[in-house]
Amino acid sequence: MNSKNTNRIQELKDILQKGELKTAQNLLEEYSADKWKYSHLPDAVAFPRSTKSVSRILAFADKHRIPVTPRGGGCGYAGSAVPAKGGIVLSTERLNRIKEIHAGDFVAVVQPAVITQHLQEEAKKKGLFYPPDPASRDECFIGGNIATNAGGPRCLKYGVTRDYVLGLEVVLADGTILRLGSRTHKNKTGFDLGRLFVGSEGMLGVITEATLKLIPHPPFRAALSVGFGSMRMAAKAIRSVFAAGHLPCALEVADSFTLEAARKRTGNSLLKGCLAHLIIELDGQEKTTRAELRQVERVVRELEPRFVRRAFGNVQCEQIWQFRREFSYALRDTGLQKMNEDITVPRSRLEDLFKFTEALQKRFGIPIACFGHAGDGNIHANVMVDESESNSEQQSRKVLDALFSKVVSWGGVITGEHGVGLSRKPWWKLAVPPEVDEFHRRIKHSLDPNRILNPGKFLD
Repeated sequence: MNSKNTNRIQELKDILQKGELKTAQNLLEEYSADKWKYSHLPDAVAFPRSTKSVSRILAFADKHRIPVTPRGGGCGYAGSAVPAKGGIVLSTERLNRIKEIHAGDFVAVVQPAVITQHLQEEAKKKGLFYPPDPASRDECFIGGNIATNAGGPRCLKYGVTRDYVLGLEVVLADGTILRLGSRTHKNKTGFDLGRLFVGSEGMLGVITEATLKLIPHPPFRAALSVGFGSMRMAAKAIRSVFAAGHLPCALEVADSFTLEAARKRTGNSLLKGCLAHLIIELDGQEKTTRAELRQVERVVRELEPRFVRRAFGNVQCEQIWQFRREFSYALRDTGLQKMNEDITVPRSRLEDLFKFTEALQKRFGIPIACFGHAGDGNIHANVMVDESESNSEQQSRKVLDALFSKVVSWGGVITGEHGVGLSRKPWWKLAVPPEVDEFHRRIKHSLDPNRILNPGKFLD
């Protein structure tokens, strides 16, 4: 930290409450990264206890042109919370209260550091349901979910985070506090400004409160775990389930590389020789859900799967999902570096995507482990890099160049859940046309003319 920054940080510390701004080296290191592989040290870490404190921090930083990187739970895989230009990391972790869960209005009012799973559990006690379910839901924050428009397996039936945002309290770069939206489930009063901040990756403002839509909690769930001898048959099964008029709440797929790694980790003998796997989950009233699962099973069995396993109720369904949660750990067990991409393709291109990733593996000699949300075309294409190879970085870059180019040519996108951040910054201009890039920059300049919020990311 240079002497000028040291003086400014001390000035800011003097106007905040005790403990709201810290500069200890161990904290700077802890808050220098998210779950992406790169990091950068900030000059200070702020822990505001109120919206007013957030406003003071931003107003001061804007006046003195100090970079501010908002941070939630640090669970992101895109480097969005890396303080690329130093300055202040603004952690929302002390803003962690569920202010209200109103069963009559079907609304929750929460601060940004409420853990997603905690909200779901508290809502369930009142018979209510908050459906978005990112994989890190037991540790990620609602504010981070909103800033990245987080998804998860249940997006297929229930939609993503933005579909549950009714209103937001947001602090702009200059310290202005805005209350946007409402607690009503319909609102056409002016522009839908609240959702402008959904998916904005901390580049337009800092979310300090969210009003979220809740729905009735489905009383029963059931699932199928299905193994196939080829990805072609798994893809056909997905099409057949939809064609038969079913809309599962989740429909997950995994490829042969992922399954072999999972077999080695779990010892699951069913996976031997299994080249594709589906999880199909349904929910609703118990009688109708059981009946629908039987119908879906008949559709799937017509394609001669290697195995079909049923699950009824929370306990049995969670056993199936526990297997799914082992995938990332199993891939780490290979000893290869997992580059976690989250491309999304139109549903009709799903089989094409798996064929293309197979061809890329043969062309470059780098495994690509694919699993994810088959129902909406959002696949985690994990490029598995052997970092002991001298040219691993160049080769993996070539793989991603080819993958992203093909996905965009199909009308897909380079990220469906994780965000652009730093990790996908090199492909930002591939992902959007010039006029859309310019429109982003105009919005950014309007709300953050001094460019203090989360600098160094894809608009720099």
